[in-house]
Amino acid sequence: RNIYDTTIGFARPRFSDGSFKKDFDVLQTYGEGFIEGNSWNFSFHVPHDVFGMMDLMGGERVFVDKLDKLFSMHLPEKYYEHNEDITEECLVGGYVHGNEPSHHIPYLYAWTSEPWKTQYWLREILNKMYRNDINGLGGNDDCGQMSAWYLFSVMGFYPVCPGTDEYVLGAPYLPYLKLKLPNGNTLEIKAPDVSDKKRYVQSLKLNGKVYDKMYITHEDILKGGVLEFKMSASPNKRRGLAKGDKPYSLTDGINK
Repeated sequence: RNIYDTTIGFARPRFSDGSFKKDFDVLQTYGEGFIEGNSWNFSFHVPHDVFGMMDLMGGERVFVDKLDKLFSMHLPEKYYEHNEDITEECLVGGYVHGNEPSHHIPYLYAWTSEPWKTQYWLREILNKMYRNDINGLGGNDDCGQMSAWYLFSVMGFYPVCPGTDEYVLGAPYLPYLKLKLPNGNTLEIKAPDVSDKKRYVQSLKLNGKVYDKMYITHEDILKGGVLEFKMSASPNKRRGLAKGDKPYSLTDGINK
């Protein structure tokens, strides 16, 4: 909230006297106060209070529209040509996947009324950024984070907010995975019809019971069992919309 400039709708470097940096470009990735990204990406870096961030940006509609634009925009080369951490290969629209600070952003739709968009964009990112090729990794695998994001996202969930016990659900990339857990239990993840076309979660069952939440807890994972995804070519726009189905947020909004 301290560095968010409501007059432009983006995070902006601020000096000790309270003034914002002048001559500021929200698209520029070099020399604007952000590392491995730009204000467009870092403005979404509030994983612990997504509802508060949403309100600060002007409400859910503004928030979703801004996410949509981030993934669909074209970022001209002049905004990253002097940045050794960012190349065209690591971009999906204006979303910088090739570096770690943005990795939670595709999952932020889970807090909105359009969580199915997470399922759409995850598959786009996985297909573009991870290929069996000499240049098949779309970024620098610092400490294994590019790989860790891949493994989590292929399984269908991701730890958006460190410090909580929740993993935000996306959609599996593969039809079957089996995890051997440290306590000796196993977790099977089934999505038998999943494909580039059938990328949307129509329904989900956890150990045979319908599960509509947009997250799964660490405890549920360690218990083991079966996560069974029914996939579809069209999104289920009614699933996961209840307030109780949403992942953790520090507040319900900016003034709460």
